[in-house]
Amino acid sequence: MILLRRAGERGHANHGWLDTWHTFSFAGYHDPAEMGWSALRVINEDVVAPGMGFGMHGHRDMEIVTWILDGALEHKDSMGNGAVIRPGEAQRMSAGRGVLHSEFNPAPDRPTHLLQIWIEPNMRGVAPSYEQTFFPPEERRGRLRLIASSDGREGSVTIHQDAALHTALLAPGETVRHTLAAGRHAYLHVARGAVTLKSQFLRDGDGAKIADETDLEIAASQDAEILLFDLP
Repeated sequence: MILLRRAGERGHANHGWLDTWHTFSFAGYHDPAEMGWSALRVINEDVVAPGMGFGMHGHRDMEIVTWILDGALEHKDSMGNGAVIRPGEAQRMSAGRGVLHSEFNPAPDRPTHLLQIWIEPNMRGVAPSYEQTFFPPEERRGRLRLIASSDGREGSVTIHQDAALHTALLAPGETVRHTLAAGRHAYLHVARGAVTLKSQFLRDGDGAKIADETDLEIAASQDAEILLFDLP
């Protein structure tokens, strides 16, 4: 089963300093039919204006992964972490018992384009923690590169959930394949470009909920960047 979630069907809000698209219900956008997929709760596509961002605010019991598509994002949190995240870097913050953080675009003249991802944890009340890892483009070209997992394998960032997040950079004509174990779910998000999944065409911002499938084959029809979630 493959259920498409078209980019234009997502929730949308333009706050001036922030232009944001919500794949699933978030903030002022609520759709009872779009509350997430398996443990995947949020995919927000954000464009943050120069010098602007999210002031200090709190989260609890959520695995938050940030993936930068263009520009940079400056992070600060109540654990004492401070870093700038750039394209190719995965930032993982386990909110656990509670954490405060802020995220700002440090550039004076360039917007930041990012994906903010929330995954529901399989345990509550863990100690908050932070991790940031760079995945070079050559490790993502023409192949699925694991960037987040439950055990940190292959140098991925570690999340408190039996889930795996892969990304790939694909040239036209390139194909990647992924096998889902029995009973597993998946979600494909096309960050940019265009791909085909089992004869279904997806482009920038489109997504696909996947269940009761085994062999996934994703073929690029133009330069593309994708994220593929393997979920319980």
